[in-house]
Amino acid sequence: MNSLENPIFRSYLLVLGALLLVAGALIVFLRFALRKNVDHAWKAYRGWLIMIPLVFAALYFGRETTVVFFTLLAIGAFTEFARATGLYRDWWLTGVVLLGITAVGVVSFIDEPNTTTHGWYGMLMALPVYVVAAILMIPILRDRAKGQLQPIALALLGFIYMGWMFGHMAFLANARNAYGYLLYLLVAVPLCDIAAFTFGKFFGRHKFRPNISPNKTWEGAIGAFAVSMAFPWLVRFSFPEFATRELILAGLIVGIGSQFGDLSISLIKRDIGIKDMGALLEGHGGILDRVDSLIYVAPLFFHMVRYFHGL
Repeated sequence: MNSLENPIFRSYLLVLGALLLVAGALIVFLRFALRKNVDHAWKAYRGWLIMIPLVFAALYFGRETTVVFFTLLAIGAFTEFARATGLYRDWWLTGVVLLGITAVGVVSFIDEPNTTTHGWYGMLMALPVYVVAAILMIPILRDRAKGQLQPIALALLGFIYMGWMFGHMAFLANARNAYGYLLYLLVAVPLCDIAAFTFGKFFGRHKFRPNISPNKTWEGAIGAFAVSMAFPWLVRFSFPEFATRELILAGLIVGIGSQFGDLSISLIKRDIGIKDMGALLEGHGGILDRVDSLIYVAPLFFHMVRYFHGL
């Protein structure tokens, strides 16, 4: 089916396009009519003007471009992580992880052997075994022991977290309802982040995890959770096959998972003393800063969908 013939793809395209127009008009009004300083909002808006068309372009051209798109995002996110933590100095371990992430993309792309099913699910589940084994082999082959535990641990985290867990987004491109699932996640997760910021800004009084993310509040977390629980009902057209149980689970996965994903990367950044993992997009940080919440959410949503409805 042509992407524009899919009602779910078309609905999200129209809604997000309209939101971009409204947001742009609002920024212009605040800047020129009310003489407000909108520099921060303008930087963020320019980032969305790049990211949203990129996502729709990847989905528009089909399953193959979608798999490649999310695989490249995973590689970019891990590369930022490797540079920030110093793992990139060990090119052997870094190389093995990059090969492992590429393998996640390959098994998401190819058909399962002896079937016409897109995506090799069994190998996706088995890949961590092979990649972890390969990572542990590197210091053995080099006959090194001193100082190897830290880079091994970083490589394992990099592959499992940014490669394999986030790689479930690429595999979702093989689902019968790929547009509904992917677009829901790509809208619901940023919406949860925006809700946490907004509720925290206006109502925040009690720090949530001050040692990890000092600006996050309980009020922001609760507000984001409430928005995430309501959102699946507002976009029920995304997954007409979902019963009440799955709608509730979809809200729980995003409302809880996206906040834990954000805090997990904040924990790493706080420990190594940096604000952003990268500076690819002004006002948004790097790739990992943008996909951190999706990393937690993607496998949880993927396996919930597969359990109840298959892919």
